[in-house]
Amino acid sequence: MESSFMTSMEKTGRPSELYIDLHVKYIQSLDTKKDDLEYWLTEHLRLSGVYWGLTALDLMNNIDALKREDVVKYVVSCQHDNGGFGGHIGHDPHISYTLYAVQILITEDSLEAANVEKIVEYVASRQDRQTGAFTGDEWGEIDTRFSYIAISCLSLLKRLDAIDVKKAIEFIMLCKNFDGGFGSIPGAESHAGQ
Repeated sequence: MESSFMTSMEKTGRPSELYIDLHVKYIQSLDTKKDDLEYWLTEHLRLSGVYWGLTALDLMNNIDALKREDVVKYVVSCQHDNGGFGGHIGHDPHISYTLYAVQILITEDSLEAANVEKIVEYVASRQDRQTGAFTGDEWGEIDTRFSYIAISCLSLLKRLDAIDVKKAIEFIMLCKNFDGGFGSIPGAESHAGQ
């Protein structure tokens, strides 16, 4: 393998193939570095890392490289009594991590392992019924990305009926600017992420 890699590198300056086995091993190794400070400094990103790792493995036709039972058990352990999910065990729930959890559980065909009705209640509770805006968590930050996340999450769960979709759209349209772009809140600068 190394000689073909070197031959490819010598001829073109870049590899000519994707070394799937190395990518799979890398993803599998991510939860084994508990002696590294970086591991602990990034624990709030753990659930999103599982989502992105699982997605990459699925794209490489290696979704079984992470044990389904372990993935599902971990995801469910991040769910709070209010239905939301934290970025790691013991972290506060946030709408972003709740979407990651739903996507992982659907990917693993294990949605029934979580309390879906509580997820719906949590996501719906993030909507301000007067403005239609969504907050990311109990601390109240408003951002159109949270509107996207809420709608995506409830759409995947087939429960858009739990929110006021018309009001959500009205709020998003208030964030549209003269240049055609959207800001995170009304009056905020246009941003590609929005």
